[in-house]
Amino acid sequence: MGNSFRYIKISLRVLLVIAAVLLTALAAVLTCSIRWMFNTWSNLSMDELVYHLTAPLDGTNTDMIREYVIKCIVPAVIVLLLLIILLTLFRKKKKFYIVAAVSVLLSVSLSVFSVRAAWDKLDVGNFVASKGTSSSFIEDNYADPAEVQITFPEQKRNLIYIFLESMETTYADSENGGAFVENVIPELTALAQQNEDFSGESTALNGGISLAGTTWTMGAMFAQTSGLPLSLSISGNSMDTQDSFFAGAVTLGDILAEQGYSQTLLIGSDAVFGGRELYFTQHGGYEMMDYKYAVENGLIPEDYYVWWGYEDEKLFDFAKQKLTELASQPEPFNLTMLTVDTHFEDGYPCRLCSQDYGNDQYANVMHCSSQQVAYFIRWIQQQPFYENTTIILSGDHPTMDSDFCEDVDSDYQRRTYTAYINAAAAKDNNTERLYSTFDQFPTTIASLGAEIEGDRLGLGTNLFSSRPTLTELYSVDAVESELQKKSEFLEDLANIDYDSQELKIREGWAPTGTVSADVYQSSTGILPVTVTDLSNMPDNIQSVQMAVWTTEDQSDLQWIPLTAMDDGSYAGEINVANYGYKTGTYNINAYLTDGSGAQYMLGSATGEVY
Repeated sequence: MGNSFRYIKISLRVLLVIAAVLLTALAAVLTCSIRWMFNTWSNLSMDELVYHLTAPLDGTNTDMIREYVIKCIVPAVIVLLLLIILLTLFRKKKKFYIVAAVSVLLSVSLSVFSVRAAWDKLDVGNFVASKGTSSSFIEDNYADPAEVQITFPEQKRNLIYIFLESMETTYADSENGGAFVENVIPELTALAQQNEDFSGESTALNGGISLAGTTWTMGAMFAQTSGLPLSLSISGNSMDTQDSFFAGAVTLGDILAEQGYSQTLLIGSDAVFGGRELYFTQHGGYEMMDYKYAVENGLIPEDYYVWWGYEDEKLFDFAKQKLTELASQPEPFNLTMLTVDTHFEDGYPCRLCSQDYGNDQYANVMHCSSQQVAYFIRWIQQQPFYENTTIILSGDHPTMDSDFCEDVDSDYQRRTYTAYINAAAAKDNNTERLYSTFDQFPTTIASLGAEIEGDRLGLGTNLFSSRPTLTELYSVDAVESELQKKSEFLEDLANIDYDSQELKIREGWAPTGTVSADVYQSSTGILPVTVTDLSNMPDNIQSVQMAVWTTEDQSDLQWIPLTAMDDGSYAGEINVANYGYKTGTYNINAYLTDGSGAQYMLGSATGEVY
């Protein structure tokens, strides 16, 4: 009886310690992650969160990963070590149970509180409800470019389209339509006022409103060149798992390619990130001049890497070289660019940046970007090709910087910066327009001197016309609400291949399991292997097998079949005799092949033979 009681007591202590450690670790990581998330991305929406959580790491700024480790993982480890120290100090005292129990209760309470706060702030309930609700809004209001007559002038105009990372009208002073006391983008302000931003007779800056599906870079670039949101049943970044990117949509690149334009995408980061390379190559055959291109062609040293790749100072230098080359060719050109120095958090202060705004690094970087863009525009205007060239400056989306706009009044309508320079189009009237970034699509084509039947493309309206935009017709809130709902029409245009192996892996739909190597049976020379905890298993399975090897170069790799068991698991045996009874570590990967022939790795393990 005494031994049984002692065994129960020891078991209880062990379980309590395990629960305390695991729950404390979970609570620490969860709480720190949620806090870091909202500090990193201000005004975060669920659309943006889903994108960031599922975005591939290729091309990601390593500073962000480092910051997460420092602010989330390190504090969690410290908290866990403190708990272990406390449990060790009280291990032989009655207070041990109190310390362990309190840590469990506090961890659960903190986790629940953190998740509930994030749930409310992100309005997850309404997000989930909207995703479960279908809407025909996009279909009802979509002007299919394939069915709209677009007439270009005989003399084609060149296009220079510059996406300005995180650039808003907000950064101007209140006198000029911004929300700041001091204007941190005076040069860009002057460019918009001297050219066209559709502010009517007002000198206050006007810009595009970023709606659902357009609030991150790839979503923004897609919206402004297709008139559609990147809102799908899969995350937007997962489009690079497909053989095509919205094969059913006709975009700006498609239209200009048909008109004989030479098209180039020039960016200082990796074009693969977010699916940009796939989109721009498949819609218009853009030449990719990204970070990888710069390295491979000797534009920068092989080991050069700052911020997201290389800074905007180099981007504008490369653009001048490319424009000189393009201008010497007979065909019209479209050079599309994306700046990066103004990306959150706090931007990248290059050697050109001054400290005109004191210690406010992001303000200094914004001002530096404003100056560099203005210098670049001035250079273009001095070139022979400028007379026949339209320049468009457009912020991709509102900034996600954690604190730069924290003092902006909640009633202020934040908009992306917009300026049309040397456009070959006249406005039907001089009234201020309420528009979204979707409207950039047809307005860009109109700015090249083309006539658009009905003045609408995608969900956008030609702002040079007097035709109302969707936000003018229905209000911003009404359009936003509809765009958050599921659209079967949009899914059809995207033509998602849900059987794509890479997509299933990216989205967490691929089959997985837990691979375990049991104790080596020396008497029979058998190393048993099991695969349990299987999930996402397909209905049609061709085979389940394991790849086994012991050498670093896998020169002794062997494939061994696994057998389905009655409990749903799989089991197999490694006959060590086939390896000459070699001792040491055996590496094991288990694979499933489905009915279509696609192969998925279920998991991996190692076994020891001695």
